[in-house]
Amino acid sequence: MVAASSVMPLHRRARAPTPRELADVPWLQVLDAADREAAAQQIRVADAEPGELLCRIGRAPTYWFGVIDGLLKMSNDTSSGTAITFTGLPPGAWFGEGTLLKREPYRYNVQALRRSVVAGLPIDTFHWLLDNSIPFNRFVMRQLNERLGQFIAAREIDRQTDPDVRVARSLAALFHPVLYPGVGTMLRITQQELGMLVGLSRQRVNQALHTLQRSGLIRIEYGGVRVLDLEGLQRKVFHG
Repeated sequence: MVAASSVMPLHRRARAPTPRELADVPWLQVLDAADREAAAQQIRVADAEPGELLCRIGRAPTYWFGVIDGLLKMSNDTSSGTAITFTGLPPGAWFGEGTLLKREPYRYNVQALRRSVVAGLPIDTFHWLLDNSIPFNRFVMRQLNERLGQFIAAREIDRQTDPDVRVARSLAALFHPVLYPGVGTMLRITQQELGMLVGLSRQRVNQALHTLQRSGLIRIEYGGVRVLDLEGLQRKVFHG
C-alpha cells in the first residue's frame, strides 16, 4: 500500500467529473434540474491510492464523500486498541452525512483498500442542498435510517464467532441495495480484501465463500462474488 505521505494530497489531485461519473452519483438523480446542475458543478473526483485515508479520526469534515469505483473501509483508530472495521464501502456508497450534519470531527477512519475513484461534495454545498431541496433531504434521511439499521445489525453479528456467518454478514452488508446501489448483484472484490473487512485470513474467507456457494447463496466468479439469493444470505446472517 502507498503511504499517505508519499502522494500528493487528495484535494490537490481533484478534477471535474466526467458525465459517466456523474451518472453514477445516486442522489444527484433525485434532484430537480436546477439543483442538479448546481450540485454537479461543485462535485470533484480523484483517484485514491491503496492505503490512503479519505477521513481521519479527529479531522474536521470538508466534503461529503462517495465511491464511484473501487473499495474503501470504515474503521476505528488501530492505535487505540483492537481494530474494528465498521463497514466496507463499495461503488455507489456515500457516507459521513451524520458527521457533516453535526459539523463535528470524524470519529472513524476511511481508507482505500485498492485504487479507487472517489467523489466529494463540499460541506457548504451539502448544507445548501439540505436547506433548499426536499428530495435531497429525503435521500439523506433514508441514508441515515438504513445506515443505523446496518450498524445495529453489525453490533449483533459481531458477537458471532462463526467465521461463515461473519463472511455472510460482510457480503450482505456490501450488497445493500439502498446504501450501495452501484453494486448490483456482482461485487468485484478479492478474498484478501474481504478478509481485511471481516478480520479473517484469506484462507478462512475462501472456506466460508465455498460454504456459502454450496448453499446456493452466492457464486464465486473471476475477480469477485455474485449474490444469487440476497434474502437467503441475510437469513444466514441472523439465523446461522
